[in-house]
Amino acid sequence: MLYHVLYAFRDQWAPLNVFKYITFRALVAGLAALTLSLVLGPWLIRRLRALQVGQAIREDGPASHMAKQGTPTMGGTLILFTCLGATVLLADLREWCVWLAVAVMLAHGLIGFLDDWAKVRHRNARGIPGHVRLTAELAIGAAAASMIYLYSDHGGQLTTPFFKDIRPDLGLWYIPFGALVIAGAANAVNLTDGLDGLAIGPVMIAGSTYAIFAYVAGNARFAEYLQVPYIAGAGELAVFCSALAAAGLGFLWFNTYPALMFMGDVGSLALGAALGTVALVTRQEIVLLVVGGVFVIETLSVIGQVASYKLRRKRIFRMAPIHHHFELLGWPEPQIIVRFWIVSIVCALLALSTLKLR
Repeated sequence: MLYHVLYAFRDQWAPLNVFKYITFRALVAGLAALTLSLVLGPWLIRRLRALQVGQAIREDGPASHMAKQGTPTMGGTLILFTCLGATVLLADLREWCVWLAVAVMLAHGLIGFLDDWAKVRHRNARGIPGHVRLTAELAIGAAAASMIYLYSDHGGQLTTPFFKDIRPDLGLWYIPFGALVIAGAANAVNLTDGLDGLAIGPVMIAGSTYAIFAYVAGNARFAEYLQVPYIAGAGELAVFCSALAAAGLGFLWFNTYPALMFMGDVGSLALGAALGTVALVTRQEIVLLVVGGVFVIETLSVIGQVASYKLRRKRIFRMAPIHHHFELLGWPEPQIIVRFWIVSIVCALLALSTLKLR
């Protein structure tokens, strides 16, 4: 919105011409989202406390977490609205992919909000039934994947990391595949959100990484040079990803150990789904497994734990997701968080290397 207004006067005042550059608008969007988060954060914490929107702790979780009972939750709304505000102000709203990413993020945010509200209302950690939540997530993901399939020039093709000539075409199977990518990313971030600042760190790193992927995919010259699919308009997602990462940074100010508020499902589901959507639009779906390596490890730890217990009646880890395993081994919470961030940075660097190594 601000971009459209200011850029229209570039002939009257030449410096406004700078708004045509995606890199500039991505930077400004990040600064705007960060500033809004830092300004609105204290107010949101006060409101959540006044409304008694406190975190319900799992009864089977680590005993040390019981001290966190009642900490304000649903703080993910801060990320969503500051990211949305910065995106609407500085992205080119004529591009359909921007609206798609925003819509998927907000739709999953609504699911998360209802789940969080159910937990607050009933004072337990169960929330809405899992099958209901997953069905809604898959439906939203299928709708988004259908739009990408119809509006993208590349249809159902996948881009394979490291292999420039291998691009399998899924055809209509791309739609259920896309739904799984979005729902899987949403729930992977949700599983990771178990320690103060643990999930938001990798989300920021992944968001920053996909800002680069989006910029490259939306630039015909760079896309041709790096031999990645050119996606018209995808460059505007760099603005969205920058706003998302910076909004997460602002939230981290209040979520760092010991947390003043928690993200809640309203944040984790929305952020994961947003990353999944950007991965689909930019044709970097498979690379998401690398960028989100921490999320993948957390998810596999839960799957492995459940499968092992059902088949052998034995556990692989002391507790799943795996960050709880390290807690029970005696690792201090800040140590677990920072080490997981380091792993996430390494994964992001490996993912970026796929742009050149083909």
